[in-house]
Amino acid sequence: VQLQASGGGLVQVGDSLRLSCVVSGRSISYDTMAWFRQVPGKERQFVAGISWSGGSTDYTDSVKDRFTISRDNAINTVDLQMNFLKPEDTAVYYCAADRLSRIASTMVVADYEYWGQGTLVTVSS
Repeated sequence: VQLQASGGGLVQVGDSLRLSCVVSGRSISYDTMAWFRQVPGKERQFVAGISWSGGSTDYTDSVKDRFTISRDNAINTVDLQMNFLKPEDTAVYYCAADRLSRIASTMVVADYEYWGQGTLVTVSS
């Protein structure tokens, strides 16, 4: 199973980026999917999650109303649209898959069995 994250880069404050995660080796149709982020010296932090059906989404408070998570089970992808980026959004972003078909996503790192390699987002002021 491989999760390939892409779309990171260097942007200015207020800019937008769209991260994409393509999963191969298994269908994510019934997986709970999420994006986490991590900065050096800190724990990996939940950013956004989406239920297997897409009917439920969850966000950490600091990104609500700026980030949107979405998924397309037909092409095994999950995206994260990030708008109005701030310097504190700078981190390596990871996509993750949880094999349980939860009603709502979990924010616990250990609940996710599969992880992508990460994509770096740098927001410059």
